[in-house]
Amino acid sequence: MLSYGSDWYNWVKTLHVIAIITWMAGLFYLPRLFVYHAQEPKGSATSETFKVMERRLLRGIMNPSLIVVLATGIPMMGDWMTDGWLHVKLLMVAGMITMHMLYARWRRAFAEDRNTRSHVFYRYANEVPTVLLLIIVPMVILKPF
Repeated sequence: MLSYGSDWYNWVKTLHVIAIITWMAGLFYLPRLFVYHAQEPKGSATSETFKVMERRLLRGIMNPSLIVVLATGIPMMGDWMTDGWLHVKLLMVAGMITMHMLYARWRRAFAEDRNTRSHVFYRYANEVPTVLLLIIVPMVILKPF
């Protein structure tokens, strides 16, 4: 594990935060695309454009960002593994990863013209990462327990 406060730790933490920002941008934007995509007729030019946008966002930004988040986050956990705040944070991160996987499944359904959900469903799904983030940030910054 990395030593807290060392130069390497600080560089890993910096990369971790950058990857979180890009991953979260995708987690916020992809379901917003789904909202608009769900309102378009299957096979329309706009629907086909959304398919490309969704695929590129997931594969080009979100998936690589998630890999970097995990690759940099795991080595930093060492000293805090017994702290309650980290357990709450990791549970919320598991929720984020679950949403990521659901978004990937829903994107595939759109790509295959199999979406059956309404734009309203995706509006609600769009809020889940925000709620998780509202729990994660205080856990990391305040370390309340």
